[in-house]
Amino acid sequence: MISRIEEVPIHIRRMIHSDLPLVSDIERRSYDFPWSHGVFRDCLLAGYHCTVLERGDNIVGYAILSVAAGEAHILNLCVDPLYRDLGYGDRLLVEVLASAREADVNEILLEVRPSNTAALALYRKKGFRQISRRASYYQAKDGREDAAVLSLKLNKKS
Repeated sequence: MISRIEEVPIHIRRMIHSDLPLVSDIERRSYDFPWSHGVFRDCLLAGYHCTVLERGDNIVGYAILSVAAGEAHILNLCVDPLYRDLGYGDRLLVEVLASAREADVNEILLEVRPSNTAALALYRKKGFRQISRRASYYQAKDGREDAAVLSLKLNKKS
């Protein structure tokens, strides 16, 4: 576990193609059913808002945001398991929300596993509210898991 005491510069920037091996590695270590390298590549090619969070020279998190028709959809937001509980997920989410506001988005949506209590707590802290549930949305070790669908109405001034 990494200590908060270590003062290392944090920087959030656009994801580039050469980041994909590191991003894919974090994804594989984070999830039982990870996105493939190709999915990340396709997100970049589609022009989605793809960002990485660097701690010093190391990528330790990333986020993927799709924007269309006045809405945004957080497709993926992840922090390397070695760097969790240091506020990096919060930093990424703040950046994602700022990108959505810059794109003149009225609402931002996402799906999250109900079993992912840390992610649910982060999203609720930022004002997201559950608006529905998608049955059997996620692949799981024992079959399928539902998804909680969360929404946040964006106030352009906040």
